[in-house]
Amino acid sequence: MNFLLKPLRVIYVVYAAIVFLSIMFLILPPIFLASLLGKEKGGNIIFYFLRFWAHVWFPAVGMRVTRKYDCEKEKDKEPCIYVVNHRSYLDAAIAVKVMRLPFRPLGKVEMAKIPAFGFIYKNSVVSVDRSNASARARSVREMMSALKAGISILVFPEGTTNESNEPLRPFHNGAFRMAIEMQIPIKPVLYVDAGDRLPHTGPMHLNPGKCRVVFLPAIPVTGLTLDDINSLKQQTYDIMDRELRKYRHYPTLQPVG
Repeated sequence: MNFLLKPLRVIYVVYAAIVFLSIMFLILPPIFLASLLGKEKGGNIIFYFLRFWAHVWFPAVGMRVTRKYDCEKEKDKEPCIYVVNHRSYLDAAIAVKVMRLPFRPLGKVEMAKIPAFGFIYKNSVVSVDRSNASARARSVREMMSALKAGISILVFPEGTTNESNEPLRPFHNGAFRMAIEMQIPIKPVLYVDAGDRLPHTGPMHLNPGKCRVVFLPAIPVTGLTLDDINSLKQQTYDIMDRELRKYRHYPTLQPVG
């Protein structure tokens, strides 16, 4: 049976790539025009084209993206800092499809070097070069400027894709420091199945199926100071770890003592 499945998988992946690239080149001209309006206004417009991209591509390749709210559905327009687990390169596309607009994800600067896609990337993402201190500081300033303009920020606090057998990798401080400094709430979100649809083993393992997105209750930061970064980070980690263990059927951790 495997000798039949392998060519079918290749056909599916090639088909998915063709649809992906076809939509990308279709929206590239209007995205170029929108980029002339500047990073803030133009970036907001670009995301509507990216959302169109995602709304077409996911159903076309047989992926069912669903949202579940374990909290009140967002009604206000106040910006927040979305904190999302990172299991797959598919996570960015899921974000474009489901997150409330306007928002900006924080992403690796290396992705901006990809031909054609890189142009879209650098005009829609706050890129960060983690190897360069001044570049990291510039990215933080850009994110804070976006938040002041009413644009939410999406951060993968693990810093890179999680290829371990655990629900989460350790979190970095950046999102939590920014939340406290600007007194803006943390909103944890789970991308439950992205790692199944596009595993870290490579694009040839792309496959159709469910992509559940779970919105968890916001974590307020009112009154917290920079001395509380570690406790806020741990609180967020514990909540996301616990919920991922339920949805993904990881073993439940037993309390120490």
